[in-house]
Amino acid sequence: MLLLAIETSCDETAAAVVRNGREVLANVISSQVKVHAEYGGVVPEIASRKHLEAIPLVIGEALASAAVSLDEIEGIAVTQGPGLAGALLVGVSVAKAIAFARRLPLIGINHIEGHLAAIFLERPVAFPFLALAVSGGHTHLYRVEGFGRYRPLGQTLDDAAGEAFDKVAKLLGLPYPGGIEIDRLAATGNELAVALPRPLLHDGSCNFSFSGLKTAVLTYLQKHPLSEGAVTINDLCASFQRAVCDVLVAKTFQAAEADGIERVVVAGGVACNSVLRRTMTEMARQRGVELLIPSPLLCSDNAAMIAVPADYYLEQGLRGDFSLDALASWPLDKLGRWRDNADSH
Repeated sequence: MLLLAIETSCDETAAAVVRNGREVLANVISSQVKVHAEYGGVVPEIASRKHLEAIPLVIGEALASAAVSLDEIEGIAVTQGPGLAGALLVGVSVAKAIAFARRLPLIGINHIEGHLAAIFLERPVAFPFLALAVSGGHTHLYRVEGFGRYRPLGQTLDDAAGEAFDKVAKLLGLPYPGGIEIDRLAATGNELAVALPRPLLHDGSCNFSFSGLKTAVLTYLQKHPLSEGAVTINDLCASFQRAVCDVLVAKTFQAAEADGIERVVVAGGVACNSVLRRTMTEMARQRGVELLIPSPLLCSDNAAMIAVPADYYLEQGLRGDFSLDALASWPLDKLGRWRDNADSH
């Protein structure tokens, strides 16, 4: 099946053309980073307006890059949620309009499900596997039995990991997006320079907490202004980043061991972080666990990842209808009864 997929959950306007849920013919992303950098974060109303401006151009570019026309497209997939309501509505409305005009099957996909499925665009993966979804809005651990079958094992109790990166970056006066800046500065910093806590590291659960770590950085800055001490901003970035990564790595492999899983997928925007990728790889080697992390482009918000589960569901005969609406909140383990009958093979 040749699918046109659309993603507008936050501040990237994306469209992709994917064949059989695996072969990416085009994957176009229009970023709004420069627009939102002025405000130090994503402004929902601005994001929605920018999606309206960009989406026809992005879809046109995706079709042109794939060298196909709308006449050849056999189905439409769109991110239905979770995300910013206004931003999601742009993508959902355009997807419904194209599907109606072209009489094509339509399906709405959970954004996090797309992230977890992105790895299939680069290599086959056998079920079950443990997945860490880690981004600006999500830090969750799932046991993945198949498409539509996700059992939550743990989640953040407060800030998501990516959110903590962005908040600490603001404390340090770094530009948006903060996570990228922290990773860049940390590359030349001493990660042992500042002793920071590893929240919930030994509590026996699979849950995360990063709010206290953010507060620990604030407390350190209040007591030890960077302009007055030997510790540089690079050192503090490295120390903070290592603390976050230590918790993510330890909790992920603890959950894998407890659940008897020897295959781990890491997905989401924070999976682009260089230290997280390196420390995950080191731990997987030590534990004898198969580790799978998509390339950085597929870890970021993109439309090609949405086509992976969409192709599967459409092939199973599952369809959305024109009452499809944006879902700002949509837990992955509550995809809807219509998916409970989906075959996991």
